[in-house]
Order: sequence, then C-alpha cells, then structure tokens
Amino acid sequence: MTNSKMASTALVTKSTGSWYSLLLDDGSTVQARIKGKLRMQGLKSTNPVAVGDKVEIEAEPGNQNYMITGIAERKNYIIRKANKLSKQTQILAANLDLACLVVSLVEPSTSSGFIDRFLVGAEAYHIPVLLALNKIDRYGEEAAKAILDIYEPLGYHCLTMSATEGIGLAQLQNEIATKTTLFAGHSGVGKSTLLNKLIPDLSQKIGSVSSYSGKGKHTTTFAEMFQLPQGGFVIDTPGIRDFGVIDVATEEVSHYFPEMRERLSGCRFNNCQHLNEPDCAIQQAVEAGHIHRNRYYNYLSILRNEDVRG
Repeated sequence: MTNSKMASTALVTKSTGSWYSLLLDDGSTVQARIKGKLRMQGLKSTNPVAVGDKVEIEAEPGNQNYMITGIAERKNYIIRKANKLSKQTQILAANLDLACLVVSLVEPSTSSGFIDRFLVGAEAYHIPVLLALNKIDRYGEEAAKAILDIYEPLGYHCLTMSATEGIGLAQLQNEIATKTTLFAGHSGVGKSTLLNKLIPDLSQKIGSVSSYSGKGKHTTTFAEMFQLPQGGFVIDTPGIRDFGVIDVATEEVSHYFPEMRERLSGCRFNNCQHLNEPDCAIQQAVEAGHIHRNRYYNYLSILRNEDVRG
C-alpha cells in the first residue's frame, strides 16, 4: 500500500456527477465516490460535494479508488438555481478567495441583471468579485465605460481585456496569483480562451458562438480546478445562462447592494423593502441619481423572483 493510499484528506478538483477527482497532499490525483449515507444528510443541492471542497476519504479495499466519507466546513461557496421554477440548487464551487465573472458586451452580450444576480450571490457569502470585461477589442473602451461607471464606484474591481489579443492578461494574472479563483460567465464570453492563456499547457476546448441565437455553446460540462504556474488554482465552470438567487431572504436582498446597504438606516421603517414606502432613503437616492436605476430595477427583479437570461 502506497503512502498516498493512506491519505485521510484531499481537495476536490473535478466533479462528473458520480465520480470526483481528488488532489492528495503528495500531489497525486485519485478518483472517489460519495459514501452512501453522505448523500442522505438532507443536503438540498444536486451536488453535495463541490469542486474546492476539502474532504475526508477512505481507501476502497481491493482497488485504487477512494470513498468520500465527510466534508470539511466550507468558508464560503457560490450557489445557484437554474430558474425561478426550479427547486434544484447547485453549488458551483467552494472555499474561494475570488470569483471572476467574465462578461462581454457582444456575442454574447451579458445583461446587467445577470451581473447583479451574480454579485448578490457572491456578496451573500463574502466572496470578492472581479469583473473581467472581455472582448474589448470588439467593442472598445467607450462601450466598456458604461459598465465601469456603474460598478467601479461601488468598490467592484473591473478589468477590461481581450483574451485573444492578450490585452489585460498580465493584470489578471496578478489578481489571481496564489488564490483559488472561480471563473464564471455565459458560454461564449471567452473563459476557455482566458484559461488557455493563463495556463499554457492547458488545452481547454474553445467554444463557438451560435450565429443563430447569439448565445454561446456549452463547452465545459463539469466544474474543474486547475493549478496555476505562478501558484494558486482556477476553477472553470459550465457556461451559465441563468443565475437564480437563493438562500437570501427578501428583506435581506438590499443588504447585498453596497450602495443600498450604506443608506438603509435612513429609511423610516426598519423592514422597508424600498418599493413604495414613505420616507424611503433608497427610493430617494434613486431619484437623486445616487443609485443607478438599472441597479434598482435589478433589485426589484430579484425581489419578484424573475428570470433573467443573457
């Protein structure tokens, strides 16, 4: 029996539904399944074990595989549901230092509604977000400024870049060095191209954008973690068309909009939902131009549990 076979903990680097790839302390990779009773502990997500999880393992007798017997406490995670009607939830990744949302203003275009839903999900679990505006060579700095003017004043770090032209790549490398970073976004926004530039010996399948729908074609089927040459990890995720906010109570949604959070004490009512209540500091700030109307409309959309695509 090898030393790696005696390992009791491991890092989940890939999920394929029933099997998981694990990174052991000695740098070797093994395959594992979930122990039956672990599935029955009332976990609401479709994937009780997620990429980025630190797990307890036992060797299966008679073969080279392992059994996952426990999950260490997570410091955070990103969770989503497919749409407003879905009861199924999915943990995209766990134990993150940074979430990089790759967006594009062309083919496919990423809506502010999608961006804001992702930001709320990250804010709820105290995960810093980097907005990477990719394909800048296609639409230019002026078009990107409309996005930057909304999010940079709120404290969100933004990068304008082009994966194909190498623009902004050095800055992105500096941002993610030594960290565990989730890469997320619609199919077709350039996540795989970015990863191939960040990890030279990686050969991620590059997707094409459907000329009929303008939506990207899914090229990543399962979440997977890769080691960076300069240290740290990146987690690639399947292209996301919808991002339903869950595990956030209606009365708490405004707490995850920084520009609202700082004004909540100005509302007359402690339980103000900022709809049509009198003396609402949020509505007053919207009217005065201190809160961007798109952000407020997206807040209302989240309250109404509406679907947002694109």
